[in-house]
Amino acid sequence: MYNLADIQLFSKLSDHYLNEIKQNSIVRKYTKDSIIFYEGDRSDYLYILLEGTIKLYKTTPKGTQIQINRFDAPATIGEYACFESQPFPATCEFVTEGKVAMVHFDYIHKNLDDRQFSLELIKSLTAKIMVLSALVHKETIYSSEAKVAKMLIENVEIFTKLKYNEIAAILNLTPETLSRIFKKLKKENIIEMRTGHHIKILNYESLEDVIESNKVKDCTDCITEFKKKLKKD
Repeated sequence: MYNLADIQLFSKLSDHYLNEIKQNSIVRKYTKDSIIFYEGDRSDYLYILLEGTIKLYKTTPKGTQIQINRFDAPATIGEYACFESQPFPATCEFVTEGKVAMVHFDYIHKNLDDRQFSLELIKSLTAKIMVLSALVHKETIYSSEAKVAKMLIENVEIFTKLKYNEIAAILNLTPETLSRIFKKLKKENIIEMRTGHHIKILNYESLEDVIESNKVKDCTDCITEFKKKLKKD
């Protein structure tokens, strides 16, 4: 479990402020799949993830989850809602068991005169803005095939760590769409599917082409396909 002093946002505060915040914070334990807060909830607290992993997602009118991001401890959650006195823009759910500290905004406000504290807070908010900007770019620019190709290049290990339905949720795809794209990439000899959800990338250039062209081109490995046809003839 992390202490407040281990978290970048609070690392430069004096012991006096840290002790005051600790004494007035509420620590709660959560089981896997527990909801910390729902989209639309209001709160006077800043949430600090001390243990575990959480995911943030929005829900469409049809009930589909659009996953915004995942955070591992230690991390701060819900800064925008806290400082703007606005409802939470997303639902926060534990992916694992974990612990959260709730710090009342009054004790955060007292420390805003501390230059280093304010700087770290700005950095935290800026990082969240960059995440949202990347999400908007991904959803408006990339096709389903391009999103899968990008994730394969940037983080192929995630496919062995998470279930396909979880990955589909991160990419805002249905599991059926993700499965169909995998089959197409395999058919074109771009990837190799192994037991245990292990994926080996056979052709990085073709994945980059998928991102650039926004689609999987038919006959990516055309030379191999041509040789197969010659053997058949």
